[in-house]
Amino acid sequence: MKFVYSRWNEKSLTDEQKLERLLNLFSFILLQTSGDVNEALDWMNQLDEQYNFFDESFTYSDFINLLKDKGLIDETDGMFILTPKGEMKIRRDSFNEIFGKMKKSPEGFHESSINGKGIERNNTTKKYQFGDQPNNIDTTQTLSNAFKREGIDEFILNEEDIEIYDTEMQTSAATVLLVDISHSMILYGEDRITPAKQVALGLSELILSKFRKDSLSIVLFGDEAREVSLSELPFVQVGPFHTNTKAGLELARNILKRKKNANKQIFMITDGKPSAIYEPGTNSRRIYKNSWGLDPKIINKTLDEAVACRREKIKITTFMIAQDQYLIEFIKQFTAANGGKAYYSSLNELGEQVFVDYLKNKNRFED
Repeated sequence: MKFVYSRWNEKSLTDEQKLERLLNLFSFILLQTSGDVNEALDWMNQLDEQYNFFDESFTYSDFINLLKDKGLIDETDGMFILTPKGEMKIRRDSFNEIFGKMKKSPEGFHESSINGKGIERNNTTKKYQFGDQPNNIDTTQTLSNAFKREGIDEFILNEEDIEIYDTEMQTSAATVLLVDISHSMILYGEDRITPAKQVALGLSELILSKFRKDSLSIVLFGDEAREVSLSELPFVQVGPFHTNTKAGLELARNILKRKKNANKQIFMITDGKPSAIYEPGTNSRRIYKNSWGLDPKIINKTLDEAVACRREKIKITTFMIAQDQYLIEFIKQFTAANGGKAYYSSLNELGEQVFVDYLKNKNRFED
């Protein structure tokens, strides 16, 4: 690979930064192509024609070779496929995209919401407060503070000199993220499924990196509901489905029953009112559908599931990514039945709102 050097100015990107941006763009396009590497590369090629990503010093072929060298893609029978390392990069890029927005927001990403008087030590420290455990004192930093204040010759230790290692609480949470994959998630020229997948991948990275005692399960619901693994998530596609919210909630509740975590919650991302349920009393799982208005047969069964979650102390937080009149009316009833919360969220703010609410819930669990 060759690099061309030009006159530097403070607005210039380094070659490494340009490469990183190309890789991040490729990750995002992969979400939109449902993990189809060949289609994503075609998109990159088309975008290059408009924005001149590549030149003689770094060609389109060089970019493909870079993806191979980094272990992000592999080639089989002339077709490119995404590797496990590539899946991990998509997850981390999703987290960084959301986390970056949070750091720029007025509220920001507050670490204080996840620290407390627990017993697992972090690498960070804080000033001593009454009730902190003496065995968590950072001796080196404490002595350094005293020496800086009084000097070595006249050593006096004051309370304000004492530094304590932060600790993480031992509480844990089991979360099910419910993602609507009904047909409306790609209707009217608006791609709603890509931000939803990005949130799921970013939330999984947050839990894997910061809250390892927590668990996250992903459930998709359209005509039916099914659980998917993180490795499947980039490849998820919207189908010609109705919205069987009850089936999604029922599967989520059954998943949480098997979890030993003390705290259990459901985050639901949806853009439509319930429009389907399984026919009661049938073994064939035949689906009853009605897309018009709020069908009492469908709504009542869905509200029953919200009540069942409440009885099992499972809080449901709903993120509405549409403002359909029927959806808003249903969510009012649904939230009242479960005792949970609901937010209207734009697609640009969806990830930030989910992250913030997850952290707020962690803080509430610890209290």
